[in-house]
Amino acid sequence: MSHYISLTDAEKAAMLETIGISEVADLFAMVPGEVRFPSLQLPPPLSEIGLRRTLGALAARNASADRMSIFLGAGAYNHFVPSAVDQILRRGEFFTAYTPYQPEVSQGTLQAIFEYQSLVCGLTGMDVANASHYDGGTALAEAAIMAVAATRNRRTVVVPPNVNPQYRAVMRTLLQGTGIRMIGDERPDATPAEVAALVDDQTAALVVQSPDFFGTLHDLRPLAEQAHAAGALLVSHFDPIALGLFQTPGEAGADIATAEGQPLGVGLAFGGPYLGIFCCKQQYVHKIAGRLVGLTNDVEGREAYVLTLRAREQDIRRERATSNICTNQGLMALAAAVYLSLMGRQGMRQVAELCYHRAQYAAAQIDALAGYRVAANGPFFKEFVVHCPRPVAEINATLRDHDIIGGYDLLSEYPHLGHAMLVCVTEMTSRDEIDALVSALATMG
Repeated sequence: MSHYISLTDAEKAAMLETIGISEVADLFAMVPGEVRFPSLQLPPPLSEIGLRRTLGALAARNASADRMSIFLGAGAYNHFVPSAVDQILRRGEFFTAYTPYQPEVSQGTLQAIFEYQSLVCGLTGMDVANASHYDGGTALAEAAIMAVAATRNRRTVVVPPNVNPQYRAVMRTLLQGTGIRMIGDERPDATPAEVAALVDDQTAALVVQSPDFFGTLHDLRPLAEQAHAAGALLVSHFDPIALGLFQTPGEAGADIATAEGQPLGVGLAFGGPYLGIFCCKQQYVHKIAGRLVGLTNDVEGREAYVLTLRAREQDIRRERATSNICTNQGLMALAAAVYLSLMGRQGMRQVAELCYHRAQYAAAQIDALAGYRVAANGPFFKEFVVHCPRPVAEINATLRDHDIIGGYDLLSEYPHLGHAMLVCVTEMTSRDEIDALVSALATMG
């Protein structure tokens, strides 16, 4: 290991000098002395029964999804996770599996990835799906990098401001030093049509999101035609649940499609790990990051799963790599595969319908309140913008007293909207919970 990790005193001293401290203990100077080990005062030992009760009492202080009504989305969603998902994930052969370098002893892992890729292609209408990216933000950044590689000399990516602001921040971080220019979101109030006008002969891709960050649905076909007319690619970021009811990236004519796979059986999980879904047309398969699993026959004629495409330079030639995705979210991809298999075509449609109709009901009830107004930006799926009579931070603080997690405060990313809240409703949100939210908001009008 000494060939790869600095262990000598001289190397440690050089590292400390570089960051401007004299010893490793200085790294912990920000931690108050009274709570540093071994000064930390721990309670006396407890029996298992006592320990469970104590930890249960501590856990009950958390604002968990089990006891709170959640109207917060903005990229992470409170969808139902069937019990079968967790039961399969916890099987030892899946829970401990790593990268399938040797296909002959990794058939189960490879088949799980193959099934995931096949299901994602069926869901999106795209030709190829990889396995896989860390989350929706990194998948979108990788799509921009792939579009530049596919269009050769074009190095501009056009991104409207209605794309998730956290994803745009991830894109800017990962595109640093690549020479790729990201434009289009300088004005937070610019529409996708206005931003699409920036597409020219230097544009590698137009990135669009539907439903967008505000929950609004868009017909992407005109934008795809506009991008293709200029020789650029269309990158579509989608909500996988919405595809049970609305336009797929394949139907829209997208060249690359990405998504946050968290709604597909992954759960909120305190913010991660999540799953970056990534698909593309067949013609761009050799530019794709990650790995592809295929089905073939071995020398004895039996079905066998193999890695059909894996860009090794991502591992061993870092200076020439087109991506830093060397591993994959295999366990989360398996969760998505199990979820999609359990739900099927009809189940996905039913979930999408529940989200859509309950969101419509919630929006109508809130819009009828004095002082509140639902933004009329077009048809929406499970999220919508509410203009509020008071700062959203104040409203959400009061809602917590009613065991309600309010919507996302849009003030920092979209100040032109004023006191505006992004409200999310899923199949997990009952009518009683919606009515309780409306009642609580009415008292703050």
